[in-house]
Amino acid sequence: MRRPRIVDFSRFILKYIFNWRFRIAEFTKKSKIYKKIIDFTLFKDDEIVVIPNTINVNAKIESEGSEFLPTEIIKEVIKRSDDIVIMNSCLCRTSNNCKDYPQDIGCIFLGPTAAKIPSHIGKKSTVEEALAQVDRADAAGLSHIIGRNKIDTVWMNVHPGKGLLTICHCCPCCCLWKVYPNLDDEISNKLEKLDGVSVELHEENCKKCKKCLDDVCMFNAIGFNNNKITIDRNICKGCGLCVNTCKFNAITINYTDETIDNVVNRIDDLIEIKKL
Repeated sequence: MRRPRIVDFSRFILKYIFNWRFRIAEFTKKSKIYKKIIDFTLFKDDEIVVIPNTINVNAKIESEGSEFLPTEIIKEVIKRSDDIVIMNSCLCRTSNNCKDYPQDIGCIFLGPTAAKIPSHIGKKSTVEEALAQVDRADAAGLSHIIGRNKIDTVWMNVHPGKGLLTICHCCPCCCLWKVYPNLDDEISNKLEKLDGVSVELHEENCKKCKKCLDDVCMFNAIGFNNNKITIDRNICKGCGLCVNTCKFNAITINYTDETIDNVVNRIDDLIEIKKL
């Protein structure tokens, strides 16, 4: 019989307090001391980028005769990684007992620290298996967040943090980052929109069905004011979930040439995990 490990206790605690996460995050705005403790403990040195879901996003990035979908950014990072572990299930969706999205599509962990993840949490995987996981997440309508996230090193008790890169597949109902609006700006600003990506609203196509308001946006960027849908671009992270929801092409996601350079630079930064 396998003896309990720290990660087992951490997972139990996380599942127990998961539905309190909004209240816990809200206190970071009310207490500077509490904010510093939470920031240092769970978010120190985080660098996280939102990558849009691309199944229903028609626009591709075009440059010098080539084109690719945003999730190919993730796939490129995976292809350059030696150590890959796929989590057996999504901690967020299992904790929330999600009924709308697959609970068994777990995070992908890359980098030398991933090799230290206990086998009952995730399995060592091939590049091909990880690429298939990204496609499966796309098909399920999930968006992706890629970056260094200290909270993963804490609950799994693996180190060093700079040797672990996390790829999350996020649904609009359960993602941990739904606490984004509740966090103090100093912490929430660590979650970035991919440069050059923008979400546009086309009022002439909008039927005011309000489906995009049904708990779709993880960041509370969509509202209904003066009898029309609005998108707060200061909050929007370009995840693309609202684009997938709209059936009338009233919301689209766009890219600029600037995206290409930033994608390349971002990949170069992220793959430094191989040098540790």
